[in-house]
This record gives sequence, C-alpha cells and structure tokens, in this order.
Amino acid sequence: MEKDPEFDDIRPYYDDEVAPVIERLLKNPQFQKIIHVMFPDKNWERFEQLMLTFTNRLDFQRFLATKVVFELLNKTTSGVICKGLENISKTTSYTYISNHRDIVLDASILGSILIDKNFEPIEIAIGDNLLLTDWIKDIVRLNRSFIVKRNLSMRQTLEASIHLSKYIHYTIKYKKQSIWIAQREGRAKDSNDRTQESVLKMLAMGGNNKNFLKDLAEINLTPATFSYEYDPCDFLKAKEFQQKRDNPDFKKTQEDDLLNMKTGLFGYKGKVHLQIGYPINPLLRELDDSLTRNELAIQVASIIDKEIFLNYKFHLINYIAYDRRWGKNFFCEKYTADDIKNVDHYFQQQLDKIDLPNKDIPYLTEKLEEMYAYPIKNFLSARENNYIL
Repeated sequence: MEKDPEFDDIRPYYDDEVAPVIERLLKNPQFQKIIHVMFPDKNWERFEQLMLTFTNRLDFQRFLATKVVFELLNKTTSGVICKGLENISKTTSYTYISNHRDIVLDASILGSILIDKNFEPIEIAIGDNLLLTDWIKDIVRLNRSFIVKRNLSMRQTLEASIHLSKYIHYTIKYKKQSIWIAQREGRAKDSNDRTQESVLKMLAMGGNNKNFLKDLAEINLTPATFSYEYDPCDFLKAKEFQQKRDNPDFKKTQEDDLLNMKTGLFGYKGKVHLQIGYPINPLLRELDDSLTRNELAIQVASIIDKEIFLNYKFHLINYIAYDRRWGKNFFCEKYTADDIKNVDHYFQQQLDKIDLPNKDIPYLTEKLEEMYAYPIKNFLSARENNYIL
C-alpha cells in the first residue's frame, strides 16, 4: 500500500526506516546503558549483531521485542493467561479498547500474545508525554506505536483529535491493521475503570458517515480486560493521590513517569490475566440512533465498561480489599486468617516504600485497598444488572 504523508507526524516507522533507526539506536549511549541494565547477562556485541539483521518491523517484533516481553514476564509474574482468542479472527481488524493498569505492559502483553499466536501485529496508541528520550521514541515507533499528542491548547487539541481519529480509521480500513487504545487518558489509578466518552467521540471523528454509531462501527471496537494480581505501581499511585490531595496543583515530573515505567516493568505482578471480549458492533446496532451524540457516547461507554467488568479475574487480595472497603465480609469464605495476614504484610511493604514527609497512613491504606477492591465492586454491579447507563 502507498505511504500517506498526511500522518508522518504520528505514525509508526515504515519497514524501509527500520535499518537506519536501529543503527541510530545502537549508537545511542542511553540505549546502550538501558540494555546493559535490563539484561546484564547479555553480550552487547551479540545483541548488536542481532539488531543489525532486522530489516522490517515484523522480524524485529517477532524475534526480539516479543521475546524480551516474554522473558520479562517470566521474571516478574507467576504466569500470564490470555483467554478469548476465539472471539477474534486473524483476517479481521479490531480496535482493542481496554482498561489501563500499566504504562508499558498492557499493550505489550496483548501485542506479544497476538504475534505469538500468528495474528497480525497491532498498532499501539501512546501519549507523547511518555516519549521522554529519543531512544524511547525510536523503540516505540519500531514497535508500531502511533503518537497521541497531549497538553495542547483547546484548538490544537481538537485538530489533533481529528487527525488522530483519521489515522485510526485509515489504519483499520485501509492498512487492515488492528490497534490498541486505552479506554481513558492515563491509567485509572484507583482501578475504577471507566471509558471516557471523550475517547469515544474522538474515535468517531475520523469516520466518513457523519453518524456517531456508524463511524464507531467502522473501527470494530473490541473490549479487553487486564487483571494483575499485584500492581507494582500501587504505592506510587497511592502516593500521587496524597500529593494531589495535599496540593491540588501537583503535577508529575518526567522522573516520576520514568519511575512508574521502570517499576511497572520490573516489579512483581503475580498472576496476570488478559481476556479479549466480543466485538461490540452487534450491540451498537441495538442503540437508538435518534439520540444525541452525548447520549450515545454514554451508552457506548457503558457497553464497553460492562464487558470489561465482567471479564475481570480476581485473587485473594481483591476479595479481602473489597470486604475491607465495602463488602462487610461478603467474601469471607474465600480466604483464611493467614490470607489476611499475608495481604496486610503486602500492604505494609508497599506503604513502607512511600517516601512522603507527611505520610497519611490511614488515607494511603484506603487508597491501596480501593485499587484492589474496585474491580470486584464494578463486576458485581455489572453482573447484577444494576449498571447505570
């Protein structure tokens, strides 16, 4: 397919750009340092020789990137399970829209599993606020990431949203490539996963039908649910909650983002579960097309949320945290006194990692518990058909 220069500012690299980008990466001292830190046992000369063999993105992803992801998961999880591959086809393009737990790993896990199972690689939406160095920008664009521009003026945001949406429609319809995008801007730090209507409105902008539901149907929205037994960034998220509570003008720094990425990648995650849901186009056809765009966005968001909620995978820490926050021993038969001690020990370990001069232990504990309790709360609401549109 011919290249379209319209999207050069946000698109991933093309295959003919792979070799020069790799040569640039290998000469970057920061990239060399991060490889030595991540893989101290790897021989740099052999790694360099391997990198120089890649002349297209698929080989780079199949023979290096996915292997790195699986090697990392082997070291930092007690197993990764993916369910729902039977819900998708290898000959169809999808917009996977998921809850967002980890800055890097959510899309990396989905993309690596699909490549490993011989599905087409996905393109990944990534905010430009995370492209903190030249080598990070090169790596993510080699891995088929496209750029979401952040922190713009109101007018620039509208223009960037239209541009981004056109690229997503172009990718699904003409490149026949699936994509991943989070259901909201940034992670839901309390794990209360809710699809932002603004994301859905953006996704519809690039369609040619001038009809909200038809334009969404063109990109084949398919919910996916990530469940991590332990979130290694939970203490950083709790810390940020207190920082924002104590100072409403608090903003994370680039160093904070780097620490979150590093902690999410290398911290222990326990069991990880990914559930690919059903494409929602059949449900979109049941909606009342005479409603306003705002009303329809709310209903579509609720459809996605319900699919995500019903596909969570729960662990002891979720049941105990839910009973602590809201359940009043609703799940007490699922855990023992020793389980409670183990969870309390885990929470104390995470609290000890928080370096604030005025640590509010009760507040921070509450926030940690909420992160593990909200998925059950939302699951129960969805299952009991009490989910409010």
